[in-house]
Formats: sequence, C-alpha cells, structure tokens
Amino acid sequence: MIQCFVLLNIYYYYYYYYYYIIILSLTVQKIRLKVWSSHLALGSHGQCAGLVKPDRRDGRLPNPGSFDGLHRNCKDVFPQQIEGVKLVINKTLSSFFKVSHTFHLSAVAPSSYRFHAEHLQSDTDSKETDSPMLIGEMDSSGSLNAHSLFHLSEKIKAKAVFQTQQAQFVTWQFETEYRGSDFTAAITLANPDVLRESVIMVAHFLQSVSPQLVLGGELVYHRGRAEEGGILTLAGQYSGPNWVATLNAGKGGAHASYYHRANKQIQVGVEFEASTRTQETTFSFGYQMELPEAKMVFRGMLDSRCIIGGVLEKRLYPLPATLIMGAFVNHRADKLQVGLGVSVG
Repeated sequence: MIQCFVLLNIYYYYYYYYYYIIILSLTVQKIRLKVWSSHLALGSHGQCAGLVKPDRRDGRLPNPGSFDGLHRNCKDVFPQQIEGVKLVINKTLSSFFKVSHTFHLSAVAPSSYRFHAEHLQSDTDSKETDSPMLIGEMDSSGSLNAHSLFHLSEKIKAKAVFQTQQAQFVTWQFETEYRGSDFTAAITLANPDVLRESVIMVAHFLQSVSPQLVLGGELVYHRGRAEEGGILTLAGQYSGPNWVATLNAGKGGAHASYYHRANKQIQVGVEFEASTRTQETTFSFGYQMELPEAKMVFRGMLDSRCIIGGVLEKRLYPLPATLIMGAFVNHRADKLQVGLGVSVG
C-alpha cells in the first residue's frame, strides 16, 4: 500500500512537472512571436529616425539624396561664425509666404540690412504640381540673391539661381535634377555667355549600392577663351546605425568627413579638407550639445589653423525669441571675434 502511494505521488509529480514545462514553453513562444512582430514593424517604420536607410519591402534600394547633401550631417554640427550685433525679425504672413528683416552692426565689415522673402508651396499644393518655390534676398547695397524651384514632376525638379553685386550680374545658373528609385542624377549650367564663349557645366550622379553604401561622382567642365578643362571627383558614403562616413577625392583635392551621434544630446563631427590648387590642408573637429530642459543648444569647433569657437543658442521661453551668443579666437593671428544676436519669430 505504501509503495503504491509513493508511486502515485511520483506520477503526479512528473505529471505536473511536464505540465508546467509545456505551459512555460508556450508562454515563451508567445513572447518571442510578439517581440519578433514588433521588431518587424520597427524595422519597416522605426528606422527612419536612424541614419541607416531601411530596405524597401519590394527589395529596392533607397534614394541616396542629392550630391550637395553628402557632408550635410557633419557640417550642421559646426557653429556658424557670428560677429557684431545682429537682430533678425521673422514674420509669417500666410501658410505659404513669410518675410524676415536682418539688421547687422559690425566692426569688421560695413553695417547692413537684409530683406528676405519666401514663397513656399501651400498645404493644398503638392510636389506633383507646378507650384513654384521662390526665395529672394536683397541687402542695403542693392545686391540681390534669388532662387526659384519648380517641381516638374514627382521625380524631376528644376532650379534657377541669380546673384547680383549691386547693378552687375555675378551668377546665373540653372539646374535640373532627376531622382530615381535608387539613384540621383543632376546637371547644372552656370554663367553661360555666348559672346565670351564661356560656360561652366557640372554633372552629379549618386547610386545606392546597398542600404549603407552610396557611390557616385561629380564632373566639372569649364570653358573660356583662354582655358578649357575638366575635373572629375569620386564620392562615397557609408552609413552606420548612428554614424556617417563620407569621402570625396579627385584631381582638385579631397574632402572627408565623419559624423557620429553619441546620444540624443551630443553629436560630433570631424572634417578633413585638402586642396591641390592652394596646397593647403585643414582638419576640423566640431560638436553639438542639446539641453532640451534648458532649451539650449551649444556648438563648438577646433581646427588645425588654431581657431577655437563656440555659439550658444538659448530659447527665451515663453517669448518667441532666441538669444545667440558666439565667440571665435584665432590664436595664430591673435584675433578675437565676439557676436551677439537675437532672433524674433
């Protein structure tokens, strides 16, 4: 009788043991399925916040963007030099039209006033329509800088740029860009002059080789009465989860940059530029620190020319204004530049 009771207890023990093992395995499998489904959803939608461009569901590679934007991530980290006292007043007149007034008092250059106007696409317009985007800026000396952008189709856009120095035309150029599913091709015609038989042509091409790797090149051709020639530059960009490395190399020199986002608050960038024409080489290091709680952004830089600088931007909440303070020191030339600015609107 005792042996039967012992065997019965052992039977029930193993029964409940395997029962709980089966329940636990099913629960773990359920959790894995949920995690895997959320990971797939994040991979198709959540990677847009990162630097690596995600694969499309149809297997195609993403568009690499424009050639001018290869080093943009790194350049945005560096501070823009400010000098003197500057006041910027921004005013939005409608959903597609806004203007700004800039007053600049400088001890190095003549004081100036700039009027800036933008006509953007309204909310009812789209990139498929022929609604233009017009940007114009004129200063107190009479110099004009005008841009116009037209979306001829979903993939084709045209841009025209005009610049004058007082009453004399300095630059007039026309650009056409085509963005395919995994490549971008653009051609620019600058300063064409039939009488002087001079023209500058620039052709860009970028191709996505993989979700992380982009390859392309730039061809610059210039022709004048005295000279004629061309310069070929090859470009490549590799993107990681939180960093981007870019290299441009050609007959005219080399330009390399590295951008790294450490976390939500800190970003760093390194630039290397070498020119065969001027026989100069520069190395720059920049960083950006954001403090959302204090509504502040600080950018600093240091380069091989012994120039150290920094710019602090502070949002004056609840006022619609931003305070900008900057200082740059050139130790080699023994020069100091300090700037203070306020942006309203």
